[in-house]
Amino acid sequence: MNLKLFASLLAANSVAIASHHNVSSGLLGTQMTSTSLGNYSLPIPSLVTFGTGVIGGLFRPELHQDPAKAKIAVLVMHAEQDYTTFYPCSELPVRGYTTLCLNNAQSKTGVMNDLDFETMMTDVGTGVEYLNNLPGIDKVVLWGHSGGGAMMAAYQNVAENGASACNGTEKIYPCSSAVDDLPAADGVLLIDANFGLSTMTLLSVNPAIKNESTGAEINSALNLYNPANGWTENGANYTSAFAHRFLGGIASRWNGILSSAEERNRLIQAGNGDYTDDEGLVIPDANYIGFNNKLITQDTRYLAHTVYKWPLLHKGGRVSTQVVPSVRVAGAGIPSATDSFYDGALKTTITRFLSTFAVRVDAKMFNMTADNITGVDWTSSQTTPIGSVPGISKPLLTMGNTGHYEYLNAEKIYLAAKTEDKSIAFVEGAQHTINQGEEKWIRSNAEAKSGKFHADHVNDALTTEQIAHYAFAPGEQHAISIDKTIYPAYNQYVARVEGSLDIYNEGIQKTIAHVYFYANSSVSAADCILDVSDVVDGYKVTPKGGEHNPRFITFNIEN
Repeated sequence: MNLKLFASLLAANSVAIASHHNVSSGLLGTQMTSTSLGNYSLPIPSLVTFGTGVIGGLFRPELHQDPAKAKIAVLVMHAEQDYTTFYPCSELPVRGYTTLCLNNAQSKTGVMNDLDFETMMTDVGTGVEYLNNLPGIDKVVLWGHSGGGAMMAAYQNVAENGASACNGTEKIYPCSSAVDDLPAADGVLLIDANFGLSTMTLLSVNPAIKNESTGAEINSALNLYNPANGWTENGANYTSAFAHRFLGGIASRWNGILSSAEERNRLIQAGNGDYTDDEGLVIPDANYIGFNNKLITQDTRYLAHTVYKWPLLHKGGRVSTQVVPSVRVAGAGIPSATDSFYDGALKTTITRFLSTFAVRVDAKMFNMTADNITGVDWTSSQTTPIGSVPGISKPLLTMGNTGHYEYLNAEKIYLAAKTEDKSIAFVEGAQHTINQGEEKWIRSNAEAKSGKFHADHVNDALTTEQIAHYAFAPGEQHAISIDKTIYPAYNQYVARVEGSLDIYNEGIQKTIAHVYFYANSSVSAADCILDVSDVVDGYKVTPKGGEHNPRFITFNIEN
């Protein structure tokens, strides 16, 4: 429910607004609430405010819900966005959980990036303390999504371990004792948590910027939207040479920005800065908000699949265990953001940049592949989940939404976590915003009439070159023969081959799975066969003969 509307209704009915002293939702009546489970009559949420800019609503479950669930309170908060009406605010109460959806004190206009690490931590602590003191609540669980996942992971680490979790020499900007004695939660849910507020800022830096004082001067050789570099309106297919230059340019520009900010901070601390406490910092085309992340938005070959097999939740309740592919669609990102102050530039201060948005990068090691990001010092930043979760001992659930690229961090978080009670799952087709992907791609079996298979050679630099192409229909078999005139080296060694299986719907192509196999020196038309099973059971791609990668993906097109 919109809080402005909620406040006006309260005023009209002369009902007292709940503060941190809390007015029971039961006193405010009920309202019909639309959820994924249908329309439900839920208690009208109580407005909760603390006088510090932290404000939100307490959402209660129906009175007849399981009382044990109602004693579990979930705190929902994002680092910079307004989450007072986000999905969990209604979806969790309808399932029986008490839910506190709070905004922290940071600006929600998007005009400035005024996020500050320590203030962010204490704002979360305000919500946890409130729930700990709420009558009838036995357990408090943190719910962090996207940048909120980075925030909640950092909070729980600091709350469990004190300032020692964030004041080590490995940190770019060590924290103070102000974050000591924060109340720890009893569990953490990280839902499509990003790679870190700092990391996503790094991945939003445009290396094509030629002048740090303006976004108007662009190096066309590093421009993502230059067709000569592999850009098309339907998505990009960047050359390996361009990707190498682009990622190298990110590291180079980023390290220059970081070095300059650290030097300005030393001058401020010595009393020789422009001001005695801080200085403004505007970084052209480096704002991580609004899907301004570079390369991974435009080219879906990057961050495309997990390394290991994990539970994947399908529509209808089916769960498979498999290497999990991203099913996101390539997008433009924000092509016009380069020279935009409001949409493109990161607008912060020296100390806030260092404490919240900065991370160290090894320029020689920095790279992005189909299943990883390398060369980032995760422990140097205060806001990377990978760097935070090793300090969490409480139960942890990490989930990824395959309709986005940040889904892959769920795997990295799980692998980094040391708690003995941890779980992981992925949701097929879910968008980053936790809504379902476009229904037109979830076709019934009867409509899945045809597809095609590409066999591409893929080297370590992620360069692909098509070497075979076959169309097929349900129930048919097709052999793949490798064109040795393109890659005569196939006669000499075992080479990795990548394929993508696509479906066509109304003339639109959509990749629904990637498959991998190996072709050896004796490859022939009989060595690699695509066996497309009966359409009733869905499509199944099976390697026949030769050496093959065990990470094959078997999938169904569901009703």
